[in-house]
Amino acid sequence: MKTKFSFTHWIVILLALSPLLYLAIIWNRIPEIVPVHYDIHFKPDKMGSKNNLWILSGVLSGTSILMYLLFINVRKFDPKLRKLPPSATFIRLATVITLFITAMNYLFISSINNNIRLLDRAIWPLMGLMFAFIGNYMNHIRPNYFAGLRLPWTLSSDYNWRKTHQFAGKLWFWGGLLAAVISLLVPTPFSIIAFFSIVAIMVFIPIIYSYRIFRDETRETDQS
Repeated sequence: MKTKFSFTHWIVILLALSPLLYLAIIWNRIPEIVPVHYDIHFKPDKMGSKNNLWILSGVLSGTSILMYLLFINVRKFDPKLRKLPPSATFIRLATVITLFITAMNYLFISSINNNIRLLDRAIWPLMGLMFAFIGNYMNHIRPNYFAGLRLPWTLSSDYNWRKTHQFAGKLWFWGGLLAAVISLLVPTPFSIIAFFSIVAIMVFIPIIYSYRIFRDETRETDQS
């Protein structure tokens, strides 16, 4: 069964391209010299011609479209999904990721033209919300080689995959919300330290949890 390229898909793709239109509209109001590179705190550390903005915005738009197309067509190249019906979860995840990258694209352009501090204060809460949205759908991700916690133990056991993603989904949802709130309330650089600490917990705790399930399953198999 082929993935139908619906009107909704075109809307998402046009939305991903919309920052380029926004850049064209405000082009004459942008100074000739603008930030073209940022450090880890999203503060500009290199300046250049505003023509570079077309490259930056184009790369972000292209990346979001590529990610969207990969997610909605994942069944065509993933052996674990090839014989299954289309998954609404992958379409929702594709849409969320596209919206996140598009919002980031708008933030880069707006911060250059208005207030560079806007990027510094908004990017981390936005990333926290993205993790929360992904966590909300993680429990519904079917075993595959493309998205989710693709560990040797989860890919070899449907039970391990299901339990790990149920646990990780809750952790990512609440961890993402906590990271977003802390990023809003705590000044940098402390908010950045807190953000990456939370993300590290969100990544490594499910890995340990998944390995413990694998170890228990192996022990039960050896005893039978």
